[in-house]
Amino acid sequence: MSSSIPEGPTAAVLTVSDSCSRGERTDLSGPAIADALRAKNFQVVATEVVPDDVTAIQKALAWMTSEARLVVTTGGTGVAPRDVTPEATRTICERLLEGVAERMRAEGSKKTPLAALSRGVCGIREKSIILNVPGSPRGAIESLEAVVDLLPHALQLLSGNTEHK
Repeated sequence: MSSSIPEGPTAAVLTVSDSCSRGERTDLSGPAIADALRAKNFQVVATEVVPDDVTAIQKALAWMTSEARLVVTTGGTGVAPRDVTPEATRTICERLLEGVAERMRAEGSKKTPLAALSRGVCGIREKSIILNVPGSPRGAIESLEAVVDLLPHALQLLSGNTEHK
């Protein structure tokens, strides 16, 4: 008996980059995040690249959260004027999971003091989680690895499975 329902939790990956969206640079972070999620038994159901634009990011996040329980964004979390991913994420989330972003920065700071400059957030939109990670492949993977094992439990809680064992 076959089923079209994915076995693991669903995920989507959004790369936020002006140069990648224009085809001037190859996206390395998005595929690396997708591979890392698959290795943790997430079913990656969508990937997309958008420019560093609040409206484009919001539209992509709204669509992706309707398709996947976890949406990981990569890029646009720094301090440059065009880095607006956290602002776009905050506007469409009902609640933030501050501890998740704090953990990413704390773990990243063990490797580089520049991790403190990351402004990425983690938030809840309906029954989905949106996680912002840096745009560099290494920073993206290290940030994801710092928190990925927390996410299935958080997703279960969002689904209403609040039974404590």
